Amino acid sequence: MTEQRMLETVEDTEALGRELAEQLQAGDLVILDGPLGAGKTALTRGIAAGLGVEGRVSSPTFIIARQHRAGVHPGAVALVHVDAYRLGGDLDELDALDLDTDLDHAVVVIEWGLGVAEHLTDRHLRVRLRREPESDVRTAAWEWVAAN
Repeated sequence: MTEQRMLETVEDTEALGRELAEQLQAGDLVILDGPLGAGKTALTRGIAAGLGVEGRVSSPTFIIARQHRAGVHPGAVALVHVDAYRLGGDLDELDALDLDTDLDHAVVVIEWGLGVAEHLTDRHLRVRLRREPESDVRTAAWEWVAAN
């Protein structure tokens, strides 16, 4: 079942990420879809906060993937944050990142991963973010999707 929410501020987007993190555990894959400026990195910051990772979360655009260690408090889970935009849909390059190995020990969040990363797991959380024209208001829709 698809859930949906209006996100009027960056703080709302980060809060949704923290809520989604409550459903996540090591081994889960999150695929983020949306245009530039839709809030993918802000949502990932919220997920990271909810998972209890260490360090600052920023876009991995130029390095493709960033690994964030789990914090020291009980229940913290590591995060791998990937920006697949520069991969241009190249499955070989995505496979070269060994994300299936990371999935054993971390939550993997892939920006621009729709149509590219679904094969990594049996199911994933798909989050579609949209930005309203001429506005800062965003819409998020999310659902768990089983592999075909």
